[in-house]
Amino acid sequence: MKTEKMKTHSKLNGLSQKKSFWTVFKQQKYLYLMSLPFVAWVFVFNYLPLGGWVMAFQNYRPGLGFFEQEWVGFQQFIELFQDDRFYLVLRNTIVMSLMGLTVGFTVPIFFAVLLNEIRVKTFKRTVQTVSYLPHFVSWVIVAGIVTKMLSVDGGVVNDLLVAAGLLDQPVQFMTKGEYFWVIVTLADLWKEMGWNSIIFLAAIAGIDPQLYEAAKVDGASRFRQIWHITLTGIRPTILVVLILSIGNLITIGFEKQFLLGNPTVVNFSEVLELYALNYGIGLGRFSYGTAIGIFNSLVSIMLLFLANGIFKRFANQSVM
Repeated sequence: MKTEKMKTHSKLNGLSQKKSFWTVFKQQKYLYLMSLPFVAWVFVFNYLPLGGWVMAFQNYRPGLGFFEQEWVGFQQFIELFQDDRFYLVLRNTIVMSLMGLTVGFTVPIFFAVLLNEIRVKTFKRTVQTVSYLPHFVSWVIVAGIVTKMLSVDGGVVNDLLVAAGLLDQPVQFMTKGEYFWVIVTLADLWKEMGWNSIIFLAAIAGIDPQLYEAAKVDGASRFRQIWHITLTGIRPTILVVLILSIGNLITIGFEKQFLLGNPTVVNFSEVLELYALNYGIGLGRFSYGTAIGIFNSLVSIMLLFLANGIFKRFANQSVM
């Protein structure tokens, strides 16, 4: 008898949920219609190209039909994992990703908190505007600026270090592999710090001002207010951004490495996407390049689910 009542209750709940969904759909049909172009865009440019993954299991030759291609199974992946160059490139990718995550994630948070503490609104807006303008500058221009600043001939950095007595003669920073990771990380920080801080500034703006007033009445210092109110208030935003950043840990692009790198530092500058470009598409090995892309995507998905599961279990925060 109890079992029948439970089944009936579950059926009624299912019907009510379906009914509520269609009720909401009718009420917000225009919002759903407005979202259709974006859904179509994501499908066409993100999901439809997944059909090209089939090439990783073929010895793909342009001009031949789909059923005329030679199927080789996991041969491309076997070659990939047997290539010593792949592990060198993977090392570069992981190290630069971790450095970028550590610096490029924490500094914007501190910058947003410090910017929020500025009481002169004109100065605050000016600093914020100037800080996120580099985001709109292309990496071609940024690479040119960085190269010129680190140049031996008239470079600002070398001139300052020599004038301060820290160097006896200018150093060719762009030809030193051990400096390349730091150069890329700092260049990326300068370019994206202001832009990445916007989401944290928006989260800070949503904190109730009465909390700060109550803390002042209780005698809390500015540092205590930042620690217990500001950082606590934006904690969910920080965790969500961190989860998404970890998911994109291995897909760091190739523009900055390609533009700032040169043959003398190639062992430190080449990342997985550059490896796919040079040894895959550049040599006409489209199947090999596709296998590298699949490896990138699968590792990113695994990292995303791993980070999401860890934060969901220990911090009760997740993105899915």
